[in-house]
Amino acid sequence: MPTYALVDCNNFYVSCERLFRPDLRTVPMVVLSNNDGCVVSRSNEAKALGIGMGEPFFKIRDLVQAHGVLAFSSNYALYGDVSARVVRVLRGLAPRLEVYSIDESFLDLAGLGRPLAGYGRHIRAEVQLLTGMPVGVGISTTKTLAKLANWAAKRRSQSGVVVATRPEQQAALLKDAPLGEVWGVGRKLQAHLGALGVKTAWDLAQQDAWTMRKQFSVVLEKTIRELRGEPCFALDEGSEPKQMITCSRSFSRRVTELAPLREAVASYACRAAEKLRAQGDVCQLLQVYIRTGVFNPDEPRYARTASVPLHTPSNDSRDLVQAALAGLEGIYRPGYRYQKAGVMLMNLASPGQVQADLFAPAPRPRSAALMATVDRINTSMGRGTVRLARVPALGGWSMKQELRSPGYTCRWDELPRVR
Repeated sequence: MPTYALVDCNNFYVSCERLFRPDLRTVPMVVLSNNDGCVVSRSNEAKALGIGMGEPFFKIRDLVQAHGVLAFSSNYALYGDVSARVVRVLRGLAPRLEVYSIDESFLDLAGLGRPLAGYGRHIRAEVQLLTGMPVGVGISTTKTLAKLANWAAKRRSQSGVVVATRPEQQAALLKDAPLGEVWGVGRKLQAHLGALGVKTAWDLAQQDAWTMRKQFSVVLEKTIRELRGEPCFALDEGSEPKQMITCSRSFSRRVTELAPLREAVASYACRAAEKLRAQGDVCQLLQVYIRTGVFNPDEPRYARTASVPLHTPSNDSRDLVQAALAGLEGIYRPGYRYQKAGVMLMNLASPGQVQADLFAPAPRPRSAALMATVDRINTSMGRGTVRLARVPALGGWSMKQELRSPGYTCRWDELPRVR
């Protein structure tokens, strides 16, 4: 019988911040999104104060000050390094592993030959000892049930481990879990199912799977079967190539002129091109978008997207920047205070799978060699060492991170010091 464990780091971004600041372990804390915009991680103490996930920081500033809540900018380099350390520990604890997200991994525990609850506690202890990260462990016979067991481990279990492999354990888990905690059931689907009287995971498991497939999707049908203990989602040990690559960011200040927007869009197109080359694909369609803010009702709102086909598929930064700027020229309108821009690369394909257009312009000569050299230099000497002239130096369009903690494990000049 398949047996999966979902290991999920508790309040991951907050826990990363506390690794090198043990004095903050009982202090209410939040971590903010790009440009210190919204709350993306909360400590349990902050949750108890009523601070919700995704709340704009400016709306809770008074609450933060009144209760002494500490706020931190997202420190992605630190979080990525800590995540990699956790995954290295987990790889030594199971024969097969799927990294699901920066703070979640599925482990294959089939044929373990050890008591599952005890091994779950062993996993928690090993991760805590070797990385300092607190985790919850949910164990069951399908990935969807393991996710629910992990939810229960964090909210219903003092040990931080819940095992639901027997039918009676699974039934109790389903009856206790709200519908919104089921993996893959978002807010819109939850509302539609709620109108049908489906309120809990147990209610969903009692639905006719084929009817739900016809009414909603094949994914929901598989979810129902998984809730009944029938494995439908296999462990994914390798990362699939991305079907779309996006680079977008909110600005640290409102932008009203075309020139700075061009700089931002060129920067994002170059970054997307780097990701595309790392994947080994080329792009056949590029989209660029701009929009104003959404929280100020007194400002006029504007949002537009432009699609630019690349008749000669490419991963050359020069081609993608040129296409992105051409799209920007068509959608920019003066008189607005722009808050965000982004570039999306679509219709990705391997160079050998693209059918050439006889009437398309010829590819740039020695493009692959030039881009490979640029990427190699930037990898060894630091991003932005070699860049297009129209792309500003690093920092020109970097995120606002006024509250960022040091990069304790990923920057030589910010290593912790013992005095």
